[in-house]
Amino acid sequence: MKAVFDDSKPIFQQISDMIANEIVEGELVEGDQIPSTTEISKFYQINRATAQKGLAALVEAGYVYKQRGVGMFVAEGAKQKLLEKRKEDFYNEYVKPMMEEAKRIEIKKVELLQVIKEDYTDD
Repeated sequence: MKAVFDDSKPIFQQISDMIANEIVEGELVEGDQIPSTTEISKFYQINRATAQKGLAALVEAGYVYKQRGVGMFVAEGAKQKLLEKRKEDFYNEYVKPMMEEAKRIEIKKVELLQVIKEDYTDD
């Protein structure tokens, strides 16, 4: 677990995002147990309810499942679901507004594609 909380969004959301990032990056894989509410609240010195709210968001989205009396685990297909959601969010939050601005300032499609081709690498 690694995180430094900031004021950009609620702590419960940052907890949820931190675990989701670990799933996307492969640090947590299908079937891995995630830290408990108690472990998270003690480690980050936050209210247990805050940690619970962050984990509940992951359960509700289907990225994590509860096994009563045992703990919470990364759900089957969680990484793929997260990647699909993040790609959709990326398009809506960055690509679509970029294209709208490019049209406004009269950047031609061929120019925009050229800049992307030159600066983007598939490492």
